[in-house]
Amino acid sequence: MKPGALLTLLLTILVAFSISGCLGSIRHEAHSGRMIDPIVSTEWLDANSHLEDLFIIDIRDPVDYAAGHIPGSINEPFVTSNDSCTGPSSNWITGTKDCVWLEIPDGNDLFRFIGELGITKDSRVVIVTSPNPNEPPLFGIANALRVADTLIYAGVKNVAALDGGYPKWALEGRSTTKEVPTLKSSAYQSEINKTMFVSMDYVNKQIGKAIIIDARDEIDYSGQSGDRTGGGHISTAVSLPAAWIWNHNPDGTYTYKDPKTLAELISPVIGRSEDSKSQEIIVYCGVGGYASAWWYILTQVLGYDGVKIYDGSAQEWIRDHDMVID
Repeated sequence: MKPGALLTLLLTILVAFSISGCLGSIRHEAHSGRMIDPIVSTEWLDANSHLEDLFIIDIRDPVDYAAGHIPGSINEPFVTSNDSCTGPSSNWITGTKDCVWLEIPDGNDLFRFIGELGITKDSRVVIVTSPNPNEPPLFGIANALRVADTLIYAGVKNVAALDGGYPKWALEGRSTTKEVPTLKSSAYQSEINKTMFVSMDYVNKQIGKAIIIDARDEIDYSGQSGDRTGGGHISTAVSLPAAWIWNHNPDGTYTYKDPKTLAELISPVIGRSEDSKSQEIIVYCGVGGYASAWWYILTQVLGYDGVKIYDGSAQEWIRDHDMVID
């Protein structure tokens, strides 16, 4: 083959890979069967935002969305109301009558509102977020993974989080708009993942059998924070703070650590062997947010199969059980 023809062929292949989204998997290991990398870069989204099956969901506050957002993105806020008992709520999260926060909504409610967004089981979805004022910045960043988990729970498999969120997109000078796209709703029906979330009773029975991970900060795990969810941790639980997932960059943005670094961080807790990827792991935190972040990283980025979320987390556990301090 002549050099010129070879160069043309290589460029054609490169463009094809870019359009199909394959370049988005350079930094992260995609979970098997995915059509999109679990963490996508701003470069990838900028190059692929035209794809017909791609939905960009901006979960920031409506005021922030109205001030400027990624073109084509749909605003579906993570929090739309707040109550002293049931806590923050929206289409993504709900609270219970006995004041347990951040619980997964009913499956039929999820199906209805996912359909209203126009998302199908075959859609590719990118979640966009940012830190929220007056709360720890990682709360807002972690919310993207809670939303991603919720979509996966409801049967939407090709979900991704935007690395660096909206702050990185804006800081890089990428295109923004104030125009709101028109939604094309559709009927959505699927099956929920019944093994993804587990109850307090289930966790209690698995103590000493499953690996239990406490995703709160070390100060909460050790009982030194005075947090409302109680001092100490569930018996046998090991500390793996969700804050370790992200880099805090000099420009103020938060980006995900690469898979190799994440695997090295968890290996002292979970182990390095391939067998460890199928063992049962239960993750909890204060109210369910940080636990969701580790579930996503472990299952979608690192390929662990036996991970479950204890959604009630410490807020529920302390009502019937004591925490322990090693």
